[in-house]
Amino acid sequence: MLDHQLELLAPARDADIGIEAINHGADAVYIGGPGFGARKSADNDVADIARLVEYAHRFHARIHVTLNTILRDDELEPARKLAWRLFDAGIDALIIQDMGLLELDLPPIQLHASTQCDIRTPEKARFLQDAGLSQLVLARELDLEQIKAIRAATTVPLEFFIHGALCVAYSGQCFISEAHTGRSANRGECNQACRLPYQVTDAQGRIIAHDKHVLSMKDNDQSANLAALVDAGIRSFKIEGRYKDMGYVKNITAHYRGLLDAILEQRPGLARASSGRTRFSFTPDPSQNFNRDATDYFVQGRKIDIGAFDSPKNPGRPIGHVARVNRDSVDLDTDATLHNGDGLCYFDLHRELVGMAINTAEKISEGRWRVVPKDPIAELRHLKAGTEINRNRDMDWVRTMDKKSSDRRIGVWMRLDETAGGLALSLLDEDGHCATVPLAIAREPAKDAARAETSLRENLGKLGATIFEPVEIALNLSQPWFVPASVVNHLRREGIEALEAARKAALQRLPRAKPVEPPAPYPEETLGYLANVFNHKAHDFYAKHGVKIIEAAYESHEEEGEVSLMITKHCVRYSLSLCPKQTRGVTGVHGTIKAEPLVLINGSERLKLVFDCKLCEMHVVGKLKRNVVQARAMDIKARAIQTAPMRFYKARP
Repeated sequence: MLDHQLELLAPARDADIGIEAINHGADAVYIGGPGFGARKSADNDVADIARLVEYAHRFHARIHVTLNTILRDDELEPARKLAWRLFDAGIDALIIQDMGLLELDLPPIQLHASTQCDIRTPEKARFLQDAGLSQLVLARELDLEQIKAIRAATTVPLEFFIHGALCVAYSGQCFISEAHTGRSANRGECNQACRLPYQVTDAQGRIIAHDKHVLSMKDNDQSANLAALVDAGIRSFKIEGRYKDMGYVKNITAHYRGLLDAILEQRPGLARASSGRTRFSFTPDPSQNFNRDATDYFVQGRKIDIGAFDSPKNPGRPIGHVARVNRDSVDLDTDATLHNGDGLCYFDLHRELVGMAINTAEKISEGRWRVVPKDPIAELRHLKAGTEINRNRDMDWVRTMDKKSSDRRIGVWMRLDETAGGLALSLLDEDGHCATVPLAIAREPAKDAARAETSLRENLGKLGATIFEPVEIALNLSQPWFVPASVVNHLRREGIEALEAARKAALQRLPRAKPVEPPAPYPEETLGYLANVFNHKAHDFYAKHGVKIIEAAYESHEEEGEVSLMITKHCVRYSLSLCPKQTRGVTGVHGTIKAEPLVLINGSERLKLVFDCKLCEMHVVGKLKRNVVQARAMDIKARAIQTAPMRFYKARP
């Protein structure tokens, strides 16, 4: 990708969704392979990925495959072999986290630094560029000035998440799932402890927040910041969602396609990173998909309302109020049109979200509907007249997304010329690719010149079954000739095949970047467990780059005491208005509430919150559960590993 190109990067749970992402305007798609991706249940066969590659490359769109878990020693060789299989399938880039991969015999393909690499500083970004990474996915928590600083220190394309679910932790810096369940987020098995409800207590054990999802963030939405992100240096705009369904990918890709196209129209020095224009049969609307309300996170600076503390579920959009609760139905005052199968919801008296799916909906008068819920009325907590009702699933929208909803076409200029042996059709597409096919035919004057010319234009312009659309059809003829429709159709098909072949030949896979020599020094000489070094090749990589002390990843279970299990820019203390910058204490019925320490409690789980005010960060502190350590030991034994768990001794050379 060139610096003047803007890339819209869409997710795909599978190849069919990836194809629709391309159809709805994506310049690139990222997808999981058959293993080693950070979304373990979003794996795909190499054959399916090859099918997606073939389709995407017709539009000069690119396919990136995630290989972004940290790897055990026994997984290095399988990962290397998979990388070569994916290369043979034609993919354009691998997205990686584990630096041990850079020490392997990988194919000559671009390597992109995953968001799990936790790129927050110009120094780290420059190091990864110098180490041979061709594109960098920046941390979601950065603001515009931090992005500009990284841009000033680097030359490779910078990638940034612009939409979707937010991990509250710096990516790659969350170990709660591993500590509590043995399921590592860095290995694609996060159990999403951040979406659970917690009691928040102060140093005296007094509750200052009850059953609040204080680690659950609203969903990312940078719709209003795209131009500012372009100015800051972002060139790849990434949509989150490798678990998301087809409707989400269609809708959100279309939404950002429209916004980026508007920017491109205003800035002639920029261009899209793939070919064609997309027309939609619907109006994109991000609020129609699952979301936890929207935030632009820290892009424009710290804000207090970034959390979805009441519920991690989809609250939907307000549509009206309850007019009356009947024995087996509910009357609603709403101007919306309701449908059988719609999903409604409301917040009960405890601010918990209650779902109310519709079995049947009937309009009983202007502005009033009667709905029969799927569940018994008695099970709908605190439902009463006046309750505000939201809709979080609109079946009319769902049906729209189930249909064909876009058409992507590449503009082509067509010219029919006379030759010594007959005719020739030349085609030139919007990217400058061209093809010419001859037609040996005896030229016969048309009896009806006007009709013959119209017929030639109509038959040449029948591109509906292709990826092209005619911009102009020129007949460079001394006079209109009679050419049978079947002959023109055959000539057109041959021309399109030749043009597609020319486009395919012109698409060159970008090579893997070469690391600088001698190896660039890593910005630090000491690496703790937060660096996620889980195999000897990763250890060798950092040692080669000057790191003197290298500790093993948390997944090695050497850190059995209390440590930071999550590091986040989100601050519970700030969100509860207890930050020292906001107040030195809050006086309540029990006296002054201490701002620190705070404790999160969910059942038997207790996590301590420690605040680094200098860096304006929060650490969630805890320790490994004994049963997790025991399970790890059994796993090692079962895999017949003869050595002890990898241990990097902290001796200086």
